[in-house]
Amino acid sequence: MTRKRQLPFGVYIKQQPSNFIIYGIIYGAENMSGTKQAKAFGTHAADKPLEALDIRRRNAMPHDVEIEILYCGVCHSDLHQARNDWHGTTYPCVPGHEIVGKVTAVGAHVTKFKAGDLAAIGCMVDSCRECEQCKNDLEQFCDASPTYTYNSPDKHLGGRTYGGYSEHIVVDEHFVLRVPSNLDLAATAPLLCAGITTYSPLKHWKVGAGSRVGVVGIGGLGHMAVKLAKAMGAYVVAFTTSASKMEEAKRLGADEAVVSTDKEAMSKHGKSLHVIVDTVAAAHDVNMYLSLLKLDGALVLVGLPDSALPVQPFNIVSNRRIFTGSSIGGIAETQEMLDFCSKHNIVADIELIDIQHINEGYERMLKGDVRYRFVIDMASLKK
Repeated sequence: MTRKRQLPFGVYIKQQPSNFIIYGIIYGAENMSGTKQAKAFGTHAADKPLEALDIRRRNAMPHDVEIEILYCGVCHSDLHQARNDWHGTTYPCVPGHEIVGKVTAVGAHVTKFKAGDLAAIGCMVDSCRECEQCKNDLEQFCDASPTYTYNSPDKHLGGRTYGGYSEHIVVDEHFVLRVPSNLDLAATAPLLCAGITTYSPLKHWKVGAGSRVGVVGIGGLGHMAVKLAKAMGAYVVAFTTSASKMEEAKRLGADEAVVSTDKEAMSKHGKSLHVIVDTVAAAHDVNMYLSLLKLDGALVLVGLPDSALPVQPFNIVSNRRIFTGSSIGGIAETQEMLDFCSKHNIVADIELIDIQHINEGYERMLKGDVRYRFVIDMASLKK
């Protein structure tokens, strides 16, 4: 039995017993030259596992780059979106925004890439390009909202964008990044989110030689923050709730590691840090970290807890401390980060998995059982 279900933007799903096929109907898209099918992995509902499905990708338009996806990192945001934890997911949802691959086709007006080049896609595939933020290379803060790599309105095909858990992707060349040839491709994939998410605040707060930087949490984001801050010349203090991670933090480059439940060890760092990058994505006490900041020091939140984080006013009024946050970076800054990582030979610590194990990977990620980022070998999609 075949059923058709209407979705926004003129997209419908043809549902068959074994799979879903997603069709895009073009509404006023310019210069479209058709679409083609691509294999993917995604989910049809918040309480359903990810499974094989077929999607449609547009053919490359004049400014587009088509990329065969070789590796895709698994971000905690993928899990949140797939399970509708943020209450904004449209289904079916194909996650993935840490994409590394090989260019297979380019549009007639593309100047930066050619077939055979290594290329990458991060969290964004478009923006308005006209607002003040976009013109200042801050597309992540686009007034009209960026078009995210997945679960954003797709202005070309209608419906929603689909991410990197798929065979290939087509993106305007402005949002395509060059991959340094000296870096391991699989371990480079997490740089497209975890890397830029931690690089951007370190750069914004001018971390360098002489800086004392704290990193809260040694996970997918935290392990990148330690590596990047150390490479920038900072003295790095890692904070963890697990004594078992202290030596691991030092292996990653931290000068010191502190168990945050040890009050005496924490007190030794009072008023000592210029910047703290807080990567924790669960509810936690930020006040004990605020007390570690020097005059005009900044605690930068890059994790996304699902509940409020109370702040004691005295902790920010005293010593004119700053409690702030940071998102990803713009396209130019993301390329800068990749080039910085190339220079310092920095990649993520990863576990490579097949796409067929993604649901198991999500469960392990919820338990913190990954060192430190899952990356999908997209060749497994052909199995």
